[in-house]
Amino acid sequence: MKDTLRRVVVTGVGAITPVGNNANDTWDALKMGKNGIAPITFFNTDNLKAKLAAEVKDFDASEYLDVNEALRTDRFTKLALGASYQAVADSNIKDNVDPDRFSVIFGTGIGGISTFETEHTKLLEKGPRRVSPLFVPMMISNMASGMIAIKFDCRGSAMPIVTACASGSNAIGEAARLIRHGYADAVISGGTEAAICPSSIAGFANMQALSTSEDPNAASLPFDKRRGGFVIGEGSVSLILEEYEHALNRGVKIYGEICGYGSTCDAYHITAPHPDARGGAKAMTDALAEADYTEKDTIYINAHGTGTPMNDVLETLAIKKALGEKKAKESFVSSTKSMTGHMLGAAGAIEAFACLMALKENIIPPTINLLEQDEKCDLNYVPNKAVNANITLALSNSLGFGGHNACLAFRKV
Repeated sequence: MKDTLRRVVVTGVGAITPVGNNANDTWDALKMGKNGIAPITFFNTDNLKAKLAAEVKDFDASEYLDVNEALRTDRFTKLALGASYQAVADSNIKDNVDPDRFSVIFGTGIGGISTFETEHTKLLEKGPRRVSPLFVPMMISNMASGMIAIKFDCRGSAMPIVTACASGSNAIGEAARLIRHGYADAVISGGTEAAICPSSIAGFANMQALSTSEDPNAASLPFDKRRGGFVIGEGSVSLILEEYEHALNRGVKIYGEICGYGSTCDAYHITAPHPDARGGAKAMTDALAEADYTEKDTIYINAHGTGTPMNDVLETLAIKKALGEKKAKESFVSSTKSMTGHMLGAAGAIEAFACLMALKENIIPPTINLLEQDEKCDLNYVPNKAVNANITLALSNSLGFGGHNACLAFRKV
C-alpha cells in the first residue's frame, strides 16, 4: 500500500514570528541564536505574574488586508493571512493548481482570544448592544483557514486543527495525508496564534506554567536546571504542501519532503504528559517508521522543549524510547522555543520550518541560554551556538494539553 501513496513536498514558506517578519529573517535569526523575548508592550503588566513574552514586532496588517478587512479580523487571522501571502508568492502556486484540488488546513490553539476579551469587556461595561456583530466570526478558530481559502480560492477542504500546542504540527501532518491519499494536489498549512493578552497570561501563570523571570535571557530555558516555565509567544508560519510530481511538472523549488507523521494521545491527563512518555514516544516511532528510518540516518530533532520542569525530562525519555539510548545520544536535539517563546498553536509550524531549513543548509539551530544542563536531560541539545551537520532526517515534536502528541519527519529531496 505504501508504494501507491503520493509523495508530499514543501514548495513555499512564509513566516511572521517574534524573530522576523518573513521566512529569511526568521531563519537567519534562529541560526544566529537571536532572542525574541522581551518585556510585554501590548498592555500594562503591573498586576500580572509574568512580564515577558515573544511578541511579533512591527507587523503591519495593511500589507495584506485593506482597512475595513483589518478592522473586522482578529490578530491570529491577520498573522495567518500574512504568512500565507508570503508562502503562496514564494511557491507561485495560486494560478498553477486546480482550485477544487487546493485546500487549507491551518492550526491554532486558542483562536481569537483578544477579540473575546475586548467584546466581553464591552458586554460588562456597556451592555449587550455594544457587542460587535462581528464578535463571533472574528473569534472562532476556523476563521484563519476560512479567510485563507477565500483569499486564495481554495475550494477543497478548508479546516482548522485545534490540538493545543500540537495544532501546527497536526495541521501539517493532516494536510500531508490529504495529498498523500489523493484528495488534494496542494494545501496551505501551518499554524497561527495571537494570545498575548491579560486573560491568557493570567490563566497560564496561575497554573504555574509560565516563567516569571524578568530577564529575557533567563526566562525560556529548555533543558536547563534553572527552567521554571514557558514564555508565551505569537506569530504564524505557513507552508505550501504539494504533491511531488505536481511540483516537478511546475519546475518549482522544493524545500524538502514530508516523509513521516505520527499522531497519538496520551489518554491520561488534561495538562500533564504521561509519566512513561508513552504517547510522545509512539508518535515519534510512527513518524520514523513512515520515514523509512535506519540506523545510518543522522538525525536532528526540533524538540517541543518548552522549558517546563516536567516536559523537558519526559520528552528526553520519549526520544530515548523512540530511538534507543545510543542513537538518541548521537542525535542533535534543540529547542527553538528558547528564542521564539512558545507560540502555542503556531509552534509546530515554525519548528517544521526550522527542520526544513536545517536539512536544506545542514545547520542545526541552537538552544540558547543553556548554561546549566539538567542531569535528567542528558542529550546533545546544541547549546548556545548553531552547528554544521550533514543530517539526513529531521523530526519535529509537538506535545499539547489534552495529551495530544504529533511528530513530523522530513528529508531532503
